[in-house]
Amino acid sequence: MISLRPNTKNKMDKFKNKYRIESARLKNWDYGSNGAYFITICTANRAHYFGDVQNEIMCLNEIGILAENYWAEIPKHFPFVELGNFVIMPNHVHGILIINKLSQSVGTRLIASLPSDTKKTGGITGDKNPMLHENISRIIRWYKGRCTYEMRKINTDFIWQSRFHDHIIRTNDSFMRIQNYISDNPYSWGKDKYNG
Repeated sequence: MISLRPNTKNKMDKFKNKYRIESARLKNWDYGSNGAYFITICTANRAHYFGDVQNEIMCLNEIGILAENYWAEIPKHFPFVELGNFVIMPNHVHGILIINKLSQSVGTRLIASLPSDTKKTGGITGDKNPMLHENISRIIRWYKGRCTYEMRKINTDFIWQSRFHDHIIRTNDSFMRIQNYISDNPYSWGKDKYNG
């Protein structure tokens, strides 16, 4: 008798989980919890879509202005988010997103600490899906989607890199260092690892 159902076991054996990409997220961390998060989002192949740095000043083009405006709009769509410093560079965006939910203690606003009850969040179905929750992934998904929709009206080739980088900011010193790094990014563009 021939089965019409796909044999997923053979696929797993064949590829040996070789093409599965592990999450870059910190395991057991709730990315919807209060704290400050340093976010970097790059364009695909680090293509320069947003403008140029001239004399250590970022000069945004029409697409770069959209990227800046939609970043500034994040708190309108996600009222539990405050913005730290952010900058639009030729091929990437750096910014600090501060999650400050009223139901949680304001004392943890800038310094993230591991919750005492670490539970796994996420998954692919049901209420475990991170896109159903107020978290960093949902915010970045909205931002990238909104930008892409508008930017492709100007340049149909525009595309983001598929993921984003996040860093949980755990101390006030780290917060200030990252704030300064973001502000100074156009000045150091000549030696920036994203400049290429």
